[in-house]
Amino acid sequence: MSSSSKHLNALAETDHIFFNPANTPLSLNEAEQIVSQALTNMEDGELFLEYSESEVIALDEGIIRSASFNSSKGFGLRAVTGDESGYAHSDEISKAALERAANTLTPIQKRDSSFSASPTKTNHALYRPDNPLKEQDFSERAATLSEIDLYARAANPHVVQVSASLTSHWQAVQIIRPDGQRTADIRPLVRLNVSIVIEKNGRREDGSFGCGGRYPLSRLLNKKTWKHAVNEALRQAKVNMESIAAPAGEMAVVLGAGWPGILLHEAVGHGLEGDFNRKKTSAFAEMVGKRVAAPGVTIVDDGTLPDCRGSLNIDDEGTPTNRTVMIEDGILTGFIQDRLNARLMNTHSTGNGRRQSYAYPPMPRMTNTIMLAGNATTEEMISSTKKGLYAVNFGGGQVDITSGKFVFAASEAYMIENGKITRPVKGATLIGDGPSVLTKVSMIGNNMALDPGIGTCGKAGQGVPVGVGQPTLKITGITVGGTSQS
Repeated sequence: MSSSSKHLNALAETDHIFFNPANTPLSLNEAEQIVSQALTNMEDGELFLEYSESEVIALDEGIIRSASFNSSKGFGLRAVTGDESGYAHSDEISKAALERAANTLTPIQKRDSSFSASPTKTNHALYRPDNPLKEQDFSERAATLSEIDLYARAANPHVVQVSASLTSHWQAVQIIRPDGQRTADIRPLVRLNVSIVIEKNGRREDGSFGCGGRYPLSRLLNKKTWKHAVNEALRQAKVNMESIAAPAGEMAVVLGAGWPGILLHEAVGHGLEGDFNRKKTSAFAEMVGKRVAAPGVTIVDDGTLPDCRGSLNIDDEGTPTNRTVMIEDGILTGFIQDRLNARLMNTHSTGNGRRQSYAYPPMPRMTNTIMLAGNATTEEMISSTKKGLYAVNFGGGQVDITSGKFVFAASEAYMIENGKITRPVKGATLIGDGPSVLTKVSMIGNNMALDPGIGTCGKAGQGVPVGVGQPTLKITGITVGGTSQS
C-alpha cells in the first residue's frame, strides 16, 4: 500500500470515529461550517478532534497489582490573531458543544492581515496505525509480565523484587481548518518497563530498563525483546551493587551514546524552541548565525524517523514533521517552530506544534532530538582522560530553560583513571549549563544511537512522548556532585 493510500485510510478511519451518526451527534458538514464561521475574522486556528484508548498493566511480586483502561474523546477549537490565542475544548463532540466553543472565541479580534495558509499535506507513513489493544487478548499481555517475573528470579538468586509494566496507547486525530483542509493521523504507542532489586550481604540495589515506540505491541511481547529488558535491568542492579561513592569536583565527563542525550534535550533543546526565543527568554535568543557550540557539534530535531517514540506523520496543527537542523558544526542555524511563533518570527513552521491532548493548545515542542556522529571512538575518549567520569545512563534532572542551568543524576556511571574505566560509582550528579556544555565538547563519537523509546517531555503542564539520541561525547570541565571528595 502506498504512503498516500495510508494517509487517505487514516482520514477515512477518523471520519468514521468523529462523524458517525451512531456515536457522534456531529456531521462533517456541520463541523466545517462552524469552524469556517468561527475563524472568519482570525489569522489562524483549527479544530482538533481526538479519540484515544490506553491501557496500563502493572506486575509486582509476581502478581498483577493493577490494570487500567481508559478511553477519551473530545475537541479543541483555537482562534489566533497576533500573539493572542483563544482556546475552547470539550469532551463532548456534538454540534451544540462546538457552537458553544465557537461563541466563546468571539472576543478575539482580527488584525489587518489574511488568514494563514494551510500546511502542505504529507505522504508520511512512519508507523502502522494498528491499535495495540486489539493485537492480543488481555490474558496474553498479563502472561508476558508473569514470564518476566519468573525469568528474572531464575536468572539471579539475589533477586528479591521484580516490577514490570506494559503500557499501550492508541490515538486518532483529525484537524479541520476553515478553508476545508482536513488532515488526520492514527498513532500507536507502546512501552515496557522492568525494575529489579537485588540483595547481597545486607545491601540492596536496583536496576531498571524500558523500551518502546510507535510499533506493534507484539514486538515488546517477543521473548527476545523482554528478555533483553530483564537482562539490562539486572545488569544495572549488579553494577550498582559494586559501586562506590561518587567523587565531587570539576572533571572531564564522557557521556554514553543514546539515552544520555536527554541531558542535551533538556539543557539545550528547550532553549531552541521558538516561543522562548521569540519572547527572548532563551539563552540562545538572537544568536542565529553565531557560534554556540564546539566545531563538529550538529544537533537536529527529526520527527520523521520510522517507529520512534517522538515521531509523528503530522504535528498537532496538521503540519508534516521535518528534519530540522538547529545547530550545524557549532553554528546556531534556527529553531523549531509551531505556526503561531513561526508567523510572528517571519519564518515557517517546522512541524513541531504539539499538544498533550484536545484539552490543550499546541506549542513548539521537540520530537526526536539528536546530536549527529563524529569520528572518534569511545576507546579514544577513555584513553585520553586521566581522571573523569563515564556516565552511561541518567535518571532524573532539573533545568532552568532561561539560563540553561541543569542538575542531572547519573543512574549508571564509572570512574575513569589513567585512561581506563575502573570502579562504578553511585550518587553522581552533573551540574552546569547547556550553552557552556556545548562549547566544551572536545570529542564526538562515531556511534550515534537512539534511546530505547522511553522519553516523555514536560513543558507548561503538558507531557508529550519524545526521543533523544547522541554518540558518545567527551566534555571537558563539568562539575560533578558526589559524596566523596575528588
